[in-house]
Amino acid sequence: MLKKISAENIKELRNKTGAGMTDCKKALEDSDGQIEIAIEALRKKGLASADKKSSRLAAEGLVESYIHAGSRIGVLVEINCETDFVSRQPEFHQLAKDIAMQIAASQSIVYISKSDIPDDIIIYEQNLELQKEDLLDRPAEIKNQIVNGRLDKRLKELSLIDQVFIKNTEITVEELIKQHISLWGENIKIRRFEKFLLGEGLAIKNNNFKDEVSNMIQNK
Repeated sequence: MLKKISAENIKELRNKTGAGMTDCKKALEDSDGQIEIAIEALRKKGLASADKKSSRLAAEGLVESYIHAGSRIGVLVEINCETDFVSRQPEFHQLAKDIAMQIAASQSIVYISKSDIPDDIIIYEQNLELQKEDLLDRPAEIKNQIVNGRLDKRLKELSLIDQVFIKNTEITVEELIKQHISLWGENIKIRRFEKFLLGEGLAIKNNNFKDEVSNMIQNK
């Protein structure tokens, strides 16, 4: 006997996945009301449909900002979608805010995805791993396996979409984006971002009072 699917169950699944109401109802019916199985089914379906839309042009969207408490870190990020209708949705604005906050919180990120990382950076990181002392006496095959694993981990640290989403550590930023692609049926892209750190790049003068007095006396 199938478990009766309530409106509360459907709403809970929608809140957890961002999927449409009809899709949530069907997933719960197919899983006999087991929400974790329904989540997994929607995630697989959502990711598949998102991949099909990833090549479509996304020229609408918005630029979002985030200023961290204390005003020492700021972020600007441009996120694109396909239509002005989606760009006006509260969920799209919240997505942009979440991405901007993620950028501020992730100190190591420099690129949107691993595919954006230049070859010279990849070679540099690979050479750093090859030179580590704990690998010097390892057989070549094992050494290469370890280096490849460490290199992949390092490149993910540099990539925004490979980060674990700070508000839900069970998914990555890429999966978060794909959930919203599934929700609206539109392609969504993080186009560019810029992080601002207060004082970054400035040569800060650090003379103490004693040094300043000494310099004044010597220059008389």
